[in-house]
Amino acid sequence: MAETVKKQIVKFAPRGNNSFYDDVKSSVNAYFEQNNISPNANSSMYVKTVAMISLYFVPYIVIVSGLSEVNVWFFYAMWLLMGVGIVGIGTSIMHDSNHGAYTTNRAVNHFLGSLLNILGGYSLNWKIQHNILHHTYTNIEGLDEDIDAGSGLRMSPDKPLLPFHKYQHIYAWFMYCLMNLYWISVKDYKLLFRYSKQGLLKKQNRTLGQALLELSALKVLYVAYVIVIPVLYSGFAWQQVVIGFVAMHIVAGFALAIIFQPAHVVETSDFSSPSEDRRMENSWAIHQILNTADFAPNNKLVCWFIGGLNFQIEHHLFPHICHVHYPKIAKIVARVAQEHNIPYQVMPTFRSAIIAHGKMLKRLGENEKL
Repeated sequence: MAETVKKQIVKFAPRGNNSFYDDVKSSVNAYFEQNNISPNANSSMYVKTVAMISLYFVPYIVIVSGLSEVNVWFFYAMWLLMGVGIVGIGTSIMHDSNHGAYTTNRAVNHFLGSLLNILGGYSLNWKIQHNILHHTYTNIEGLDEDIDAGSGLRMSPDKPLLPFHKYQHIYAWFMYCLMNLYWISVKDYKLLFRYSKQGLLKKQNRTLGQALLELSALKVLYVAYVIVIPVLYSGFAWQQVVIGFVAMHIVAGFALAIIFQPAHVVETSDFSSPSEDRRMENSWAIHQILNTADFAPNNKLVCWFIGGLNFQIEHHLFPHICHVHYPKIAKIVARVAQEHNIPYQVMPTFRSAIIAHGKMLKRLGENEKL
């Protein structure tokens, strides 16, 4: 196991004196100090928290109370709204909390971060995959699991090119629809065995047996409240409940994919890989900014709903800062990047970001090397 972990290690170049990261940290910290602002959640974040949680649980209450029985299409609409609620909670609340950005109170962060468990996921897996692997090894094949969709999709130039990948820019969107269903049913278990083999579970003070027991208990509770209770009390047949459940996760899976993937899998991304001795050419901060892109910075609805994740550059450099502050600090990051002659990629709209991702999928499906 120790050898497996050793193979995972990648060493980034030292950031050096007067580095970009030192300058941008100093400038961002000065912004909060000079304006006497906390980098954590503020009143607008508290309002959003209530709104996002309500977006998921109010439709659920309508379903299980039988109020949706008046019309089957209204019943299905409630499930779709719950799918939107999954996205809102995931991107705006759970995400910040599991990064420790919501508040300095660890118990509150843990509680809000654990909302993922209620949505069918497993917060322990998420923290390993996202906080540790994705945020450290962004776009590095074999380490960043956010670009690992199995053999079906090629999201890195370092992944083997298969004949059917030339169509991935067409079928990827359908695979994205199934992403959440796969995650809550199969992927969480696969990840646990993988992380146990890599020694990552041990670092979270969990044995494989403990994690499997906890995960299985959470899955049983999830199925009980999200499927069994609606079957018993919604007034609709079990088949209709299952259709609503699947529709909910199709909405959530597709939306989450088109929020996260355009921030990293686009043509401006560097996709640098380590040398034979597992060393990277750039420092960690430079690697992050070269493999990340912002989008739709002036779209207030997008900024509000997806938890500031359209400011992915800022999020990767400052994951401990609540996303409500990203629009302000983005100007600082862009300025410091320009001073250091580092590319700072911004796509003007959400639509342009999705198109850019589609183009990159096509390019990765046609070319073995970029």
